[in-house]
Amino acid sequence: MTVRGGEQARTWEKKQSLREHLIELRRRLIYSVIALVITTSASFSFVNYLFIELKSRAPAGVQLVFIKPTEMFEVYIRVALISGLILALPFIILQILLFIRPALKPNESRGLYVMLIFATLSFLIGGAFAYFVLIPPALKFLLTFATDIATPYIRIGDYISLITRLVFWVGVIFETPLVIFFSIRLGLVTVQKLSRARRWIIVGAFIMGAFITPTPDTVNQTLVALPLIILFEIGLLLGRLAQRKRVQKTRG
Repeated sequence: MTVRGGEQARTWEKKQSLREHLIELRRRLIYSVIALVITTSASFSFVNYLFIELKSRAPAGVQLVFIKPTEMFEVYIRVALISGLILALPFIILQILLFIRPALKPNESRGLYVMLIFATLSFLIGGAFAYFVLIPPALKFLLTFATDIATPYIRIGDYISLITRLVFWVGVIFETPLVIFFSIRLGLVTVQKLSRARRWIIVGAFIMGAFITPTPDTVNQTLVALPLIILFEIGLLLGRLAQRKRVQKTRG
């Protein structure tokens, strides 16, 4: 009876623990959704300014049109939602931290905060690079190519989708140093292996640049490939620090 009672008590504790985690997760999700609703609602007050800014990326004389009755409304909502998500991002990250913090040690918790801060900054820097450096020449090539044959009338939905896609994926690519750092920190790969694979990574950067950029010209491909190579080298430098700490921890 005592053994069975002990097992039942442990089972009940596990169920309670899982239930508490789910309640906490729900609470953090509700807070995040509320923040997103607030920031998205606030974004409607300046969506027109955002449209003016986004349109400024296109070459002069290009007409943006919509061909469905609901298309402009859908794009309007999408732009407000994207803006709201960017504004709510720090609060959403905070909710993630507060949810997982109880399971971490104090030093691990501090490291997690630093990682998420750098991850957010890296993504924003990558998005800014795409928006201000990569997108203008890419759009100029696409929207002025063979205009003597056909006049470009671009759907507003396609135009916004192209810009947001490029900003998102280039932002993700700028997370490369952190990915390399934590891969080495966890022992999934070593600096030596990555260094030996440098030539293949350089080739892969240009191939990825060809896939990411919407244009076939080498200029835009290089604009993506060069930052990728630089980010890889930064990741190696950070990886050396991570590997050194890992070796010291193992010896200790």
